[in-house]
Amino acid sequence: MNETPIIKVCQLTKTYRVGDVDVHALRGVDFEVARGEFIAIVGASGSGKSTLFNVLGGLTAPSSGSVHIEDKNLLHMTDTERTNLRRNTVGFIFQKYNLLPTLSAEDNIRIVKYIGGHGTGLDGPFREVLRMLDVTDRLQHKPRALSGGQQQRIAIARAIVNGPAILLADEPTGNLDSQNSAAVLRLLKDLNERLGQTILMITHDEEAASYARRRMHMCDGQLV
Repeated sequence: MNETPIIKVCQLTKTYRVGDVDVHALRGVDFEVARGEFIAIVGASGSGKSTLFNVLGGLTAPSSGSVHIEDKNLLHMTDTERTNLRRNTVGFIFQKYNLLPTLSAEDNIRIVKYIGGHGTGLDGPFREVLRMLDVTDRLQHKPRALSGGQQQRIAIARAIVNGPAILLADEPTGNLDSQNSAAVLRLLKDLNERLGQTILMITHDEEAASYARRRMHMCDGQLV
């Protein structure tokens, strides 16, 4: 692994104003991620892990502290710069898939590549990834014709089509049965081991977390 961390978080805080009350979602979080790691952040609902995910992905700005993604500090980024981060550096896998229902599986992947400024073609190496994900025979189907596990595998393909340095997975098995959950987790592990993909996964499930190389636990806005 490269000794320079791909993610470095120092004294990160995030505070939301809800009515007259300040909600401290993150309270001085510190950690580093090496390039090529697969890390699970485990915590119950309300622990702050989703807020951490949103900050790391540039979906929301931190209140204080620093978050360096490939040596770029998110605290100093403009909205446009955070948008470019999401397009080119960070890929997202969500619990609810978020596939566009009117497009085929393949077009759901192609549109993300187009938005990222990389055209719409799917090259040979990426076709190999699609075969690894076992979705090549489902690419012309729309989401409603796919099982939950197939939709999540398409969502994984969509998340990595632009070659992001970091893959953020938010409860990626939350809507799946045990068999499909295990299949998706094995695929994430395979992406990490075979392609060296850096992955951060947030989950409340210790069994899902066991697929990662390293686990961190979150409680009350802090890593413990």
